[in-house]
Amino acid sequence: MIKDNQQHFNRLHVVLDGLVVIVSYALAWWLKLSGIFTNDHVGVLSFEFYMKALIFIVPLYLLIYYAFNLYTPKRVQGRRLELSNIIMANTVGILIVFAGFFLVLSYTEEAKNFSRSMFAYFYIFNIVLEEVERLVVRGFLRSIRRRGYNQKHILLVGYSKAAEQYIDRIKQNPQWGYHIRGILDDNIARGTVYKGVKVIGSIGNLTFILPENKLDEIAITLGLEEYYKLEKIVSQCEKSGVHTKFIPDYGNIIPTRPYTEDLLGLPVINIRYVPLSNTFNAMVKRLMDIAGSIICIVIFSPVMLLSAILVKITSSGPLIFKQERVGLHNEKFMMYKFRTMYVQTEEEEKKMENHLQREEIQEAIEKNKIENILMSF
Repeated sequence: MIKDNQQHFNRLHVVLDGLVVIVSYALAWWLKLSGIFTNDHVGVLSFEFYMKALIFIVPLYLLIYYAFNLYTPKRVQGRRLELSNIIMANTVGILIVFAGFFLVLSYTEEAKNFSRSMFAYFYIFNIVLEEVERLVVRGFLRSIRRRGYNQKHILLVGYSKAAEQYIDRIKQNPQWGYHIRGILDDNIARGTVYKGVKVIGSIGNLTFILPENKLDEIAITLGLEEYYKLEKIVSQCEKSGVHTKFIPDYGNIIPTRPYTEDLLGLPVINIRYVPLSNTFNAMVKRLMDIAGSIICIVIFSPVMLLSAILVKITSSGPLIFKQERVGLHNEKFMMYKFRTMYVQTEEEEKKMENHLQREEIQEAIEKNKIENILMSF
């Protein structure tokens, strides 16, 4: 099973990370004390003295990597998230090393000659080499998974739209290394196949399948009308010790991309994610709006100037048409655009019965949406 293989792989990964820390530290020492940045005032301490610090640095970094979940399975995790965790882990690590260094500094005179800038080189080298190591490992694992090795065996419980979408994504990404053994469902006939995945029985068969201990994961993909079965299924899976995940079947109900939050232990699903609710995103958008408006005003100023002249010489009345509109949070604002309609008196409006008259120039402006340029700013 993949559980045993994962344990061996995690141990190997820890060893590789320890070696990366050692190599990064040695490179930092060489660059600072034996390389191009060497000067007459460094090198007082021996190489052995510097290497003694690794006795504390290596275990420290490995513990921090555990704390930042760098040894959890990452079959579907993106590279950017892992890189972010590596940078944060190394930042915390170097801060702790500096704190320990200044603590030791107060107890021993030798530590005063310890190169501080070497730690900066170590910080950079360790991040780069750690990311390179993990890219190589990720590439190797994805390669063997495409060939059918290092597979994680999954059973789906419930046939629904969510089950089909889950199967679609797994089939499209063989590098994840997921193998679906089948589907259990009470409503779909046994033997029904969807993209190579068969319905192998009813949900009641879960009682006989779980004791065989041949599954790595159970994915609950029940339809909405079958959610009353959830409690019993989850209880069975928890007793067997199989890792269980729940894939909600709300795709047809919630068309947007939802996100979850924890409300004192209560999971809450937010139907819509609004990026502008984030203060930073709102500030960036506002700055882009202002900068973009200024640039576009400069670029389109010849067109707007020509439009203004043509409107003015071909008809009487105001150049700009303004109207009150309702915007965000029901706040009212004034909308401005070039006038394209003929200005009528009250008598003319009654005679024409709201028929809009346009001059040729004004029709051309409206046809080409030139009057809306002002609205964009």
